[in-house]
Parts: sequence; structure tokens; C-alpha cells
Amino acid sequence: MTDLQSDISAAKDEIESLRKLLNRYNYEYYVLDSPTITDIEFDNLLKRLDDLEKKYPQFYDSSSPTQRVGGEINKEFKQVTHRYPMLSLSNTYSREEISEFVKRADEALGVKNLQWVCELKYDGLAVSLLYEHGRLVRAATRGNGTVGDDITDNIKTIRSIPLTLQNDDYPERFEIRGEVIYPHKAFEEFNRKRIENGEEAFANPRNAASGSLKLQNPKEVAKRKLDCYLYYLIGDDIKQTTHTERLQAAKRWGFKTEQYYKVADSIDGIMEFIDYWDKQRDNLPYATDGIVIKLNEIQYWNILGATAKSPRWATAFKFKAEQACSKLISTEYQVGRTGIVTPVANFEPVWLGGTWVKRATLNNEAWMQKLNLCHNDTLVIEKGGEIIPKIVECRHDEDLEKSHNLQRVEFVRNCPVCGAELVKEADQSGWYCPNYNHCSPQILGRFQHFISKKAMNIESLGGEKMRYLLNAGKVTDFASLYNLTTSVIVGNYQTEDGKKLSIQDKGALNIINAVEKSRQVPFERVLYALGIRYIGEVSAKTLARHFENIDNLRVAGIDDLINVEDIGLTTAQSIYNYFRNEENLAQIEKLKAAGLQFEVVKQQTDNILQGKSFVVSGTFTKFSREGIKKAIEDNGGKNVSSISKKTDFLIAGDKMGPEKRKKAQAFDIPIITEDDFINMIN
Repeated sequence: MTDLQSDISAAKDEIESLRKLLNRYNYEYYVLDSPTITDIEFDNLLKRLDDLEKKYPQFYDSSSPTQRVGGEINKEFKQVTHRYPMLSLSNTYSREEISEFVKRADEALGVKNLQWVCELKYDGLAVSLLYEHGRLVRAATRGNGTVGDDITDNIKTIRSIPLTLQNDDYPERFEIRGEVIYPHKAFEEFNRKRIENGEEAFANPRNAASGSLKLQNPKEVAKRKLDCYLYYLIGDDIKQTTHTERLQAAKRWGFKTEQYYKVADSIDGIMEFIDYWDKQRDNLPYATDGIVIKLNEIQYWNILGATAKSPRWATAFKFKAEQACSKLISTEYQVGRTGIVTPVANFEPVWLGGTWVKRATLNNEAWMQKLNLCHNDTLVIEKGGEIIPKIVECRHDEDLEKSHNLQRVEFVRNCPVCGAELVKEADQSGWYCPNYNHCSPQILGRFQHFISKKAMNIESLGGEKMRYLLNAGKVTDFASLYNLTTSVIVGNYQTEDGKKLSIQDKGALNIINAVEKSRQVPFERVLYALGIRYIGEVSAKTLARHFENIDNLRVAGIDDLINVEDIGLTTAQSIYNYFRNEENLAQIEKLKAAGLQFEVVKQQTDNILQGKSFVVSGTFTKFSREGIKKAIEDNGGKNVSSISKKTDFLIAGDKMGPEKRKKAQAFDIPIITEDDFINMIN
């Protein structure tokens, strides 16, 4: 054996050893909650593995611990058909109906004292994971029960889900189903960051978990710190004959399974479990909205079968949403970045869902009218499985009602901050303040939006620091950010409520460097950063490419704007109005003078790829993946996320998955290399 062969063999052994070691440490940390090494030690081992895999790409493995956050941006989730339908459980709030369900099973099977497994019902998103030869090969949502969305890349980011299994007694092919959840601590932390960045908080963990799994970028999903509990094994070759044995086997293979289940052999045992968790569920680190009751013996599942929608061997008892009553104290109105005014009810503090609650959103004027909110009302507040409380009912003061002296709480008609008369558009549910440039919460919100990651990405200047600098008069408009110096920034700051912040030389220098770096942000993101009402990331990119520079966009009429793809009348009117405001135009001229990018920089002047669509997969040496996609668009081509018969080319880089190659070959789509692409555009 040559020295080179010996090095390669040693590298292969070390790579395999590191993968096994890291998988074990990952299992101990995220599943057993009992880490045996520090985070720094884990990160160092992961870095070593990543370096080896890059040096020896022939040992690439999609199930490696380094591949948890490596999926491509997915603009269209591929649909997959479930081999076994994903049925929904029937559910009830009635204990009597649970008793009847158990009796029906007894009578149908002719067996007394059947064993029932009682489990917590997680309030999350149902998923099905397919494993072959001990490796995760696909993850899908329930969808309509027959067809779901392929979310494999996003599921890989959840650390408690194993990419490769432990031990060796698992079937060659099986599915395991469970629920992706957003733990309370991680949910609250993520919401806090959103609020600091001037973004709207998510209403509840379930919706946030569901929305996270449909994000296009797996790297963004990884930031959400989701978790997953698995509770249902299904396949042709599973040896275990009871549900509890299957739960134990799944845990042995590396899955995070239901830990609070109980086996009951009577109605009384089931009710005891329900009673216990109805009181204790607020102490859990995640949301649960009921109890699932399943027959333990698998053989009985097949005998009882299922209806078109639900199995006859399992059902769910739903907890009633926890409610509390409190006296309305006052109604206040908050103004957001875009001027939308949101009513909020302040009421006497009440203990609900494990926390003291004293305020809740009233959403908008229509919701207030639906509740028939009046002064001196008693509010019925509900939390259920949600973190953020909501008002579900208003009970009027009986004496006032009898004397016909009830006074409805009327939505304000002037901005509660600046006093401007509010405006409501015909197709919108909310009122907003039009005093765009002189309403303080709108100004703060726009600054926080301007510096955010997806806009100008001024990293060292977070939402809170921005608040302090703005309150202290250090900045007056977006352009003034580009005139800041370290001597101006350094100082001790304090807000009206007594909060303090100190920025010293190093912190000030970091801010200056981040501001300087932002001058290179491309036009489409600068346009998004301006905060024009109804202009999101996608529409900003569309407008930038269509008009090519800010001056062309500035003079565009309503008809010109409507003719742009995906720009409707409301958005067109908003853009048109923005550029009719002299203060906005002056702001843009200042930003131009500061060196920001207000035109599309084209590397090619012709449209040699016009009408051609490309799928880009793998890693490249001369381009980053985003760089090669930009080159496609600069030359008139179109990027698509998945291969279809309409795809013109597949650009194949290193570590491209075999499935893409197979699909391209099946459709007879040309597969080209990075160099082929360069020759094509040159």
C-alpha cells in the first residue's frame, strides 16, 4: 500500500469513527437530555469531520452529522404519496364518549379489560419519517392524508431526529410518525428576537412550527430550534407486537419517544391519566392539548380497522381550553412599522396557563365589534395551547345593561401617537396612520427594518441599539447612519423606563464597519430596506429587475407598475404614492450620495440564456451556489428548484444527490458541469 493509499484509508476510518461518535453525542444531548461532552468539544469534533469530508469528498454521505443544515433553498415542495395513509384521530371533549369508545372496542373484540396506552397529545405538526437500512431517506407532512409535502431538508435540521439509527435490530424499511413541536423556551426566545427586530411575533407554537417546516431555506429552519416526538411505528417487517414494545424499540434505535405514557386496563385508569395531565400540562416544556388513547395489542388494530378518516383502535380526548375572567381596565392602541394600529386590552392580572396575564390583543376594529366590547366589561381570556392569550368573550355589566347605559369601546380615528387622522383601505381590515415620516413608532420600526438581516444587514446594530441611538438623536434618517463616527456612537444611553445601554470603542467600531459593509448591498435589498408599504423581499427583487434602477421606478405610473409580474393595484398605488412624497425623494438622494446601490449591476449585457430554465445542485469551485444562480439570472435565464420535463439544464456540482441525476436522465435533460456553464455564458 502506498503512502497516499494509507492516508486515504486512515481518513476513511477517522471519518466513520467521528460520525458514529457525533451521532451518539447528539442522541445524548437532544434525546436523553444528558450530555457527556461540552458544546465546545462537540463543535471541535464536528469541525474536524467537516474538514476531512471536504478534503476527501469521495466519502460524502448525506446522513453525516455535517449535513443537517445543507439542503438547497426549496421554492416548491415536492409532493409525495404516503404508502400508508396518515389518518387523523377522532376526538372528543366528553369523558362519556371516551367510555363509550372503550366499550365498543370491548364488544367488537369480545375481550374484557383490554390494555389501553394513554399518551400526551402534542400540539404540533404531524410528520412521517421513512427509514431504509437505518438511514433517514424522506420526511413528509400529512397533507390530505394520502399526499403530503416532502420536507426532508428541513426535518434534518431538528437535532433530536436521527439521520442514522443505533443498534442493528431495526427493520430494513419502515416509517415512524410523530409531531414536530416548538418548545415554549425556544418559541419565546425566537419571538423576543422578532420583536427586537421590529417584526411581528408569532401567535402560538403550533402555527410557528408548521410555518417553520415550510420555509424555503433549511438554514432558517435550523434557527428555530424545533423538536420532535415520535409515537407510531408502521411497516411490514416490525417484529414488536404491542405499541409499548414499539415505543421502547424506537427509543433504542435513537428516536425521541413519548415518555409520559401509561398502560391502563380500565376506564378508571384512563380517567386517572386524563385528570392528572389536565392539571399538570402547564408544567410541561411544550404545548399539549389532550390525551391519546390506543389499544396496546397491534393484532387488534387490524381487526378493528378504520373509517375513511380515523382508526377505530385509537381516539383522542381534548382538553378544554383554559379560561379565566378579568375586569377590563383600559384599551390602548399600538402603532407598527407600516402604521397599522392594533388595539390592546389591559385588564386586571389573572393567573392563566402557568403565567400572570394582564393584556391581550383585540386584533382590529372588526374583532372589537364582533366581541361587542364595552367599558366595564368582564373579559373571558383563553390560552389553550397558546403562549399568547386571546379574548374570546365579553360579558357586560348587568346593572349598566339593564339601565341601557352600556358604552361601546370605539376604535380611535386618530393616531394615538402623532394625532394624524387614520386611513383604512377598502380591501384591508386594519386602520393605519399615514403620517409615515413623523410618527415615532413607525420611524423606529422602519429603522429596525432597514438594518435587518434581509435588508441592509447591519449586523452589529441590533434593534435595541437602534432604539437607543434614535432616542438620543444620534440618527435622524437612514442617510445619517452613514455619517456616524465612533466618537458619536460611544456613550451611555438610557430610555424613559430606566433601561440602560453602554456602547464603548470596540462596539462602536463594529457598528461603523457593519454600516460601511452595507454600502455594497445590491439594489433589490436596498429597495426592500426602504420599507415601502406592501413591498416584500420577492416583490423588491421583481421590481429591481424590471425597472433596473430607482429612477425608472420613481417615474413609473400605476399602469406601468401593474404590468409587472405579481404587482397588484394596491401595491402599485402604494409604490406610486411613496415616490410622490418629497421627503422620501430627498431621503433617496441622500442615500445615493452615501454610496448605496440604486441600480442593478449587470455582469453581462446580453440575454444569452433567455427562455432557459436551470436547476443548480451540488457545490462548485469557481462559483458559490448563489453566485451561479445570479449568473443565470444576469444572463436572462431562470432558476427553478426542482426538475421537471420543462427544465432545460441541470448544472451538477460536487456532492450532488443521485436522485436529481436519475430524474434528469429520466427526462432526458442535459447535465452540464460548472465549466460547461461558463463556456455557455462566455
